[in-house]
Amino acid sequence: MKRIFLFLLVVFSLSIVTFGYVNPGYQNPIINVINETADSVVKIDVEKTVTTTVDPFFEEFFGRFFGDSETPFNGEQTQQSIGSGFLFDGDGHILTNEHVVHNAESIRVTLFDGRQFDAQYIGGDSEMDIAIIKLTDVDKDELPYLEFGDSDTLQIGQYAIAIGNPLGFQHTVTTGVVSATGRQITKPDGDGYYDNLIQTDAAINPGNSGGPLLDIHGEVIGINTAIVNPTEGTNLGFAIPINDVNLFIDDLIKFGKLQKPQIGVKIMNITEDTMNALSLESENGAIIVEIMTDSPAEKAGLKPQDIVIAFDGIEIKNKEQLASLIRKQDVGTVKQMKIDRNGEILTLDVEMKAAAEEEQSAVVEVQKTVTDEKTTVSELLGLTVTELTSEQKKAYQLPENFKGVLITEVDQKSQAYRMGLRMGAVLQSINRKTVDSTDTFDKLTSGLESGNYVALYVYIEGNGSYMLSYQL
Repeated sequence: MKRIFLFLLVVFSLSIVTFGYVNPGYQNPIINVINETADSVVKIDVEKTVTTTVDPFFEEFFGRFFGDSETPFNGEQTQQSIGSGFLFDGDGHILTNEHVVHNAESIRVTLFDGRQFDAQYIGGDSEMDIAIIKLTDVDKDELPYLEFGDSDTLQIGQYAIAIGNPLGFQHTVTTGVVSATGRQITKPDGDGYYDNLIQTDAAINPGNSGGPLLDIHGEVIGINTAIVNPTEGTNLGFAIPINDVNLFIDDLIKFGKLQKPQIGVKIMNITEDTMNALSLESENGAIIVEIMTDSPAEKAGLKPQDIVIAFDGIEIKNKEQLASLIRKQDVGTVKQMKIDRNGEILTLDVEMKAAAEEEQSAVVEVQKTVTDEKTTVSELLGLTVTELTSEQKKAYQLPENFKGVLITEVDQKSQAYRMGLRMGAVLQSINRKTVDSTDTFDKLTSGLESGNYVALYVYIEGNGSYMLSYQL
């Protein structure tokens, strides 16, 4: 019995020794990445003044305690926030998110070794959510900085390493993989979308914004910018691909803003109803609903209701992809656009022009009904229309050759009404067939039946042209 006990003791001891020497001398390669890159990642402390107000009821409540002076929660207050960023050149330039430093009155940067410096805002863009700040009063020769990788060659499953300052915990490292590429999410304020994002399961939290997402070689592949609400999902972080950012770094440093190319169109996605109404093969593509006067699109020969199916040799899936591709082009270059025009496939050359500053349009009072013009009704559509007069075209600031009929009444029980169509809109086409008179309207609507799909191309005062598609 004693021999058996000794034998088992020896076997157990040998097993412990064996398990203790699994992968002897092994070192996780991520450790090397952190050792080489962490000192280039910075903590960004921002102060800004914000205006706050309270409900009148609470204002009266606080007035009882503070007298007639301003309540403590009203007026201008100093707001402090924390974000991340990283040095990307030897001149002290730092990349971060625009939302981290937007409207900052003071920016303080802390390096990995504890040194602190003031920084100045160089430039940024809210749409892309990228910004550049620069250290002041620093010996630039002593600054470490990160190199860029190639985000266009990312593979699902490859290592992803995030470094940042979540909740103020400086230089926190999290790891994971690239979960997906080309993601699109709604911006936190609901105003538009982030598109073409890298998705990662490397933990990203508030304060990580602006920090680098690195590959296993220690090169930057993205800028961490957004997370999914933790109550809705976990391990869902998103980063802006560094190749997208790199396109605009020179513009931000030189001009303080992006030189965004544009072609002068308004586009919409193709819904399933639009696909059925126009007898398209798929929902892929983006439909042009408006073309600006004297724009590159107009000069190239593009027309409203053209469907863009490819840009620069890349097949278009939706309007967000097309907008992103245009935004990435160099101003002055010429790109090919393949379009579907009522079933005919055309290829047109379009020049990328710098986007002009937005102009405010004047409000125009328009007489929406004309009693002495011919009026006709489509009960199936729920629309009453009349001829569009020259006077109304002038009031709407439309060209004289503009074709359409004026909608004078929309049945509140109709699908058109539920889609948001109202009197005063101008109906330009039905299923891409031009409506230039009430007679044409009667002809096109007489062939419609319940269950059919329709695509109504309309002009709405103050909002431009849109396509509304639905089933009757």
